[in-house]
Amino acid sequence: MSGRAWGVLFVLCGAIFLEGIDVAMLNVALPSIREDLGLSTGTLQWVMSAYVLGYGGFMLLGGRAADLFGRRQMFIFWLVLFLLFSGLGGLATEGWMLITARFVTGVAAAFMTPAGLSIITTSFEEGPKRNKALLVYSGTAAGGFSIGLVVGGLLAAVNWRWVFFAPVILSFLILVTAIALIPKSARPRRDGQPVDLAGAITVTGAILLLVYSVERATHVAAPWTVGTVAASLALFLAFTAIERKSASPLVRLGIFRNSALVRSNIAGLLFAAGFFGFQFIVVLYLQELRDWSTLQTSFAMIVIGIDAVLSPTLTPKLVEKFGNARVIFGGLVLASLSYALFLPVQADWTYAMMFPSLIILGLAFSLAYGPLTIVATEGIEEEEQGVAGGLLYTSFQFGAALGLSSVAAVNIAATDGSSPAAQLDGYQAALVVPLVAALLATVLSAFGLRKRSGAADEPLPQAASVS
Repeated sequence: MSGRAWGVLFVLCGAIFLEGIDVAMLNVALPSIREDLGLSTGTLQWVMSAYVLGYGGFMLLGGRAADLFGRRQMFIFWLVLFLLFSGLGGLATEGWMLITARFVTGVAAAFMTPAGLSIITTSFEEGPKRNKALLVYSGTAAGGFSIGLVVGGLLAAVNWRWVFFAPVILSFLILVTAIALIPKSARPRRDGQPVDLAGAITVTGAILLLVYSVERATHVAAPWTVGTVAASLALFLAFTAIERKSASPLVRLGIFRNSALVRSNIAGLLFAAGFFGFQFIVVLYLQELRDWSTLQTSFAMIVIGIDAVLSPTLTPKLVEKFGNARVIFGGLVLASLSYALFLPVQADWTYAMMFPSLIILGLAFSLAYGPLTIVATEGIEEEEQGVAGGLLYTSFQFGAALGLSSVAAVNIAATDGSSPAAQLDGYQAALVVPLVAALLATVLSAFGLRKRSGAADEPLPQAASVS
């Protein structure tokens, strides 16, 4: 790849690193935020949920906006908003201010992330060059989350507001570099076709309601959850009807005929559910049952960040030799093994006994995440790359919300009392959820082994390369 191409990749990796580190740092800073602002448990929960709601709810719209209005334009505009509202979060003096800032930051990430991914998939020639770029990109995302756990603990020890100010500094550096390095492109022509506003409103509303339902499932009455899910499904049905009649649909329904795309999105959803649900329970186990500090927990979990090293080094070689389908399948098998090994956890386990699960999970992530991204965007027309990226990240985000909500619900239901033994029972029961999710994803991915690894369902024109 040329120096300019590497520069573009560097900028986009910086943006996905920023998104990962932002989420991870906030996770470990929540106790300090609660203490300083005097937030209730419900308000504190919304500090996290507001970001998830904005991110998951607007991701699909963000992906299509990149296709319609220009990938570079969308990336830079929403990066500026990410910078501004991250800074406003650090200045918050009331809970509602912080929640509002986090929601808008999530929306900004929802537009920025698929735009960045589609710049990669349309800038690098389909094949080894694009695969390598996407694997480096996915490794950087994993590194952001892993490093954020430790950096967030260190910054929160000084002042929790630095958890919001640090991304502002990083965002500014990425913005300046992006303006200089990402090549300008003409705004896509729509040939007079209107933007599908009706489709955008219905699908965004449907996803918002669905993510909200999952996020609040353990906090509100069952009838309310059933009602919001039903309303979400009704909006999805309305969206389908609108898209069938639209001359310029937000999402061309024919894209779902690509079985590799559908399979990778469902597998990605299940993988994210298991990955984030497992980490949530492990953190609770270490901090609530074992009384480990935030920093101790962060350093214990950072071993999962080995994926940041393996994704751009080992995974490309494995993909080249065995193909995406087999590498994904291997990653999901390893994820299942990781969760199974942690299932019999006891109150007196040493870190050495936990280590195999954590290191195997890091390896599993490095094998599954990047190749899933490749398969979900491979063989898709250039003008739909933003949509493909939006679909994938919506699946990941919804999977994460579903996994967190599910393990929380099982943990609460299985914990009978406040004794250490009761807590342990709850954790062990909740750990079954990520195992089941990983096993389902493994079975689903096995269908991809029947096809030539890495092959798309329909051969389509390749994207132009900037190298």
